[in-house]
Amino acid sequence: MIRTDAEFDSPTGRIPQDRLTLRVRQVCDAVGAFIEYWGFKAIHGRIWAVLALSTEPLNQVEVSEFLEVSRSLVSGAMAELVQHRLVEPTDDRRNAPYRAVVDIWPTIADVLRAREWMLVEAARLALEGAVQAAELSTESPPRFAIERLRFLLRMTELAQVFLRMLMGLRVPRKLEGLGGWLKDSAKFLQGLGAL
Repeated sequence: MIRTDAEFDSPTGRIPQDRLTLRVRQVCDAVGAFIEYWGFKAIHGRIWAVLALSTEPLNQVEVSEFLEVSRSLVSGAMAELVQHRLVEPTDDRRNAPYRAVVDIWPTIADVLRAREWMLVEAARLALEGAVQAAELSTESPPRFAIERLRFLLRMTELAQVFLRMLMGLRVPRKLEGLGGWLKDSAKFLQGLGAL
């Protein structure tokens, strides 16, 4: 749930002492909502955001208190984030603090590969089979429009080209690498235009 501006004011109408903390919680909520829209748990985005924005690594208790959620919810979500290489502990101690991995593009590419690619591939295979069946059909007049099937097959293949290019992109880890990334992105867009 994303906090609204009304929640930043106390019942007496005074501005809370730590407005920045409240605003950062709002950012964490927004990241969580975005992640949830993608089909994941909002808590993953909220935890990642607070760790990414914190100047120091935080332990699970600190994350739990900051986000105002249970420690068990944080513990389970943190284990999943570590598994997906989105956060990492600072050392091997039991209560070690965690930091966010800001180079999240490899994880995004893995998700695209495992989820979107497989959906598009299933559609492509189904369309390919339907085109072959339509070409072999002796029905007259045909019940299904073979040209539309071929068009949909081409659209699916184009979607795969786009996904392959997207998965191959590398986002810079630091601002210093942004110029090169923008050049690569421009080449990517030129490649799309050529299609």
